[in-house]
Amino acid sequence: MQQVHAHEEPTSEEIKQCCAMFYASDWAQQLLGESYHPGGVALTERLGRLLDLGPGDRVLDVACGSGTSALHLAALFGCQVTGVDYSRDNIERARQKARDADLVDRVTFQHGDAEHLNYPTAAFDVVMCECALCTFPDKPAATREFRRVLGAGGRVGISDVTRDGVLPPELTTLFARSACIADALAAEGYAAVLTGAGFSNVHIEPHQDAAMEVIERVRLGLLGMQVMAGLGQPTPLSRTDLRRGLDLTKLVAQAARDGQLGYTLVIARLPSA
Repeated sequence: MQQVHAHEEPTSEEIKQCCAMFYASDWAQQLLGESYHPGGVALTERLGRLLDLGPGDRVLDVACGSGTSALHLAALFGCQVTGVDYSRDNIERARQKARDADLVDRVTFQHGDAEHLNYPTAAFDVVMCECALCTFPDKPAATREFRRVLGAGGRVGISDVTRDGVLPPELTTLFARSACIADALAAEGYAAVLTGAGFSNVHIEPHQDAAMEVIERVRLGLLGMQVMAGLGQPTPLSRTDLRRGLDLTKLVAQAARDGQLGYTLVIARLPSA
């Protein structure tokens, strides 16, 4: 990725590349776990139930990461799932997981861009997007694509970080954007983006506990790496990056306690034919 200087606004492509590199990194997986998002597969299952998933549903998992959610949904609900992600490394990991789980007949993965989905109109019944819409440079374009690839009566479900109020400058950087913070919206903001794309019947379900849990998990993970570094053992992050990560985590935790950062599920539908 090209270096972005402090006084320059990153381009859309730089933001996408930075986010893809962030979530494909080994250290991000160590800190965030297999699901890459608050609540893990339990919250993925909750989202699936709110969307009334079942056999026969064609599901598009946008920003699918390494495929954990897509595979869980296919195994649990019997639906057909297509996962799309901007990181080619994540797609290769996801395909291997599908082979290992013997689910290649129900789950496929493809490289792609959420703002320019390479699928026909009305190709899916459900679109899911977990903890990723907040990172997309053009959120209206992405949600318009969600609408385009859904048939009449299609459902969309997102889970995402919510942001209310003015955050400290340290939480508005490109790195903070990759970490789902800097460009997050209020829950009503996500609802507005979806309604602007043509969705209706919006349902919002907050999960603040999931946000606090993942912040604590990241903090403990960084502390563990710091101990390893102190013992002279190799870690995926330098000591400087570990200190910066812990400082950032403290700010995030305080913002969550103050109600500035949270986590929510948002469900909406398209009109029936």
